[in-house]
Amino acid sequence: MTSVLRANLGLRIASRVVVRVARFHATSFAELEREARKVGWRRVIPPGSTVRFRVTCKKSRLYHSDAVAQRIADAIVRALPGTRAEGASGRAGEEDDEAAGADAQLVIVRMFHDECTISADASGELLHRRGYRQATAKAPMRETIAAALLAASGWDGVAPLVDPLCGSGTIPIEAALMARHLVAGASRSFAVERWPSFPRAVATLVRAELAGEAAARAPGIIVGSDRDAGAIASAVANAERAGVQADVELVERSISALVLPEGLPGWVVANPPYGVRVGDAERVRDLWARFGSVLRERGRGWRVALLSPDPALERQLGIPLRVVATTTNGGIPVRLVVGDIRA
Repeated sequence: MTSVLRANLGLRIASRVVVRVARFHATSFAELEREARKVGWRRVIPPGSTVRFRVTCKKSRLYHSDAVAQRIADAIVRALPGTRAEGASGRAGEEDDEAAGADAQLVIVRMFHDECTISADASGELLHRRGYRQATAKAPMRETIAAALLAASGWDGVAPLVDPLCGSGTIPIEAALMARHLVAGASRSFAVERWPSFPRAVATLVRAELAGEAAARAPGIIVGSDRDAGAIASAVANAERAGVQADVELVERSISALVLPEGLPGWVVANPPYGVRVGDAERVRDLWARFGSVLRERGRGWRVALLSPDPALERQLGIPLRVVATTTNGGIPVRLVVGDIRA
């Protein structure tokens, strides 16, 4: 259990941590029900709690996800009277994770080639919910995506880092947390801490141990800027809640007024606008072109890492880029691209 809590606290890019609780063969509902009743539900589900389900069925005789969820729900309620199965539907998706209550225990069931694998979600709310981002600007990016972009960039946590389009400050704040070795989930609790099998004293010990590994200050310069004064106000409030207000410089500044710290080259890491609304395309192309012009003029020797939805926008920068990863941001497929800025 200690490792499960450590993973929840420290993982910066993962969306959730799950723990496998059972695996068995089932080709009929009678067999599924019989095996489900043997599972040690009392270890991972608090009595009287609410349980919800995510079920996938592929290449199995039991192919109806709702019916599988209902049988698993019946086994849980039988083992733990007073427990409520939320709808007993197997179709929960990530959008449901956002809307679901933090106290509902998610059970993940996978039927594949007639093998049933049951896991319990040990995180609760998705891990991008660090707890510090209460003030947001337009189109905020998830904290986990920001951390993934920073990791993909190759930033060493020491060299200067600048986000000229910082919005509510997610990238500079995540950079400061990484640079100081602060645990990502220090400000929140997790589903595993509510499990009956979890030793209560462990949480205090693990949190204290991880807090003791943190640095007092970020070793390098971290700057976030945005032309929107409201966005900067949100970023400052978020940085204060994250405990890194002294580690990041947050200023109101347009791209054209970009200032890069003097000395050793560093990293420009940003999430530029995508232009997904009708009529935005030309404006966004112009912004990317202006951004590229400023970077080539003032950032020679620096490295750039961006989220990009479209290779056509990347070409506006005039900077050679390569794709290091793909993901989605706000439901939009995006590429994590990096490159070296040349004259």
